[in-house]
Amino acid sequence: MTTPKLTISVLAVTLLSALALSAQGAKPVAAAPVPTQIASAKKVFVSNAGVDAIVLNTFRRLGDPDRPYNQFYAAMKEWGRYELVPSPSDADLVFEIRFAAPITDTDKTTSFAPQYGVTIVDAKTHFTLWTLGEPVEGAFRKATFERNLNTAMNGLMENVRKLVAPTEVLAGATQK
Repeated sequence: MTTPKLTISVLAVTLLSALALSAQGAKPVAAAPVPTQIASAKKVFVSNAGVDAIVLNTFRRLGDPDRPYNQFYAAMKEWGRYELVPSPSDADLVFEIRFAAPITDTDKTTSFAPQYGVTIVDAKTHFTLWTLGEPVEGAFRKATFERNLNTAMNGLMENVRKLVAPTEVLAGATQK
C-alpha cells in the first residue's frame, strides 16, 4: 500500500520530468519587432498617470506624492536619449509613468505587489506601442523602501534602454 505522501511525490516527479522533456523539444520563438517609432522618436512627453489610492498615502508620508513621475522624469532627462518636451502635441511619443500596488491573494494571505509601470504611446495615433513594468520590493523601514524604489526605477530605465537601443545596452555592458 502506498502512502499519500509517496503518491504525491511520485506524481510531482513525473510531472516535472514531463515538463522538462517537453521544454527540450520546444522550438524557440523568434523575437517580434519593436515598433519603429520607439527607436526613431526624437521628442518625448512624460505623462504622470499617477499612483493608485493604496500607495498614495505612502508617497505623501515620504513627502512627494508625485515621486514616481518626478523620479522617472529625472531619469529620462539624465539618460538624454530623447528631448523632453512640455506638451504631448510637440512629442513623437508619450511615456506614461504610473505606480500601483495591486492586491494579491495567495494561500489565504493578502499582500501588495508594488510596481512601476510605463506605457509608451504614439503621440500622433494614440496607440499603445509598448508597456513595461518593474516590481518594487516591499519594506517596513522608510530608508529601505526608498532604496527599493531607486533600485526598481534603475531596473525600469534599464528595460527602457534595452527596448529603445538593445545593441547600445549590450555594447555598454561589454565595455564595463
